[in-house]
Amino acid sequence: MTRIFLVIASILGGLSVVGGSFATHALKERLSQYSLDIFQTGARLQMYHSLALLMVAFLLTIEELPQGLMLAAGYAFIIGIAIFSGSLYALSLTGIKLLGAITPIGGIALIIGWGCMAVAGWNLKL
Repeated sequence: MTRIFLVIASILGGLSVVGGSFATHALKERLSQYSLDIFQTGARLQMYHSLALLMVAFLLTIEELPQGLMLAAGYAFIIGIAIFSGSLYALSLTGIKLLGAITPIGGIALIIGWGCMAVAGWNLKL
């Protein structure tokens, strides 16, 4: 899973740069400032959690950490990015307000990821 998380983190991180740049340059004239801010929030949180997933990939190489919790953290970050950032991208591009209602589900997944990492760290066998 280390390799898979590393690859997914790299792809998601790169896509967050592409998305942020796309919003700044190509969408600037097409979207309201409010919608641009929503899009940029999605890109920013995608980058933060891509880096978190990258950290999970590296932490999986530490055998003293609870592997199950680290795997759960990685999956939670991937799901959280997809739902949180994905819903913000869709909301900003379509204006469909209902999409904002699912954003917190992604946020909860991201929080779960951080919680799994915290518990794994607490249970580190030194």
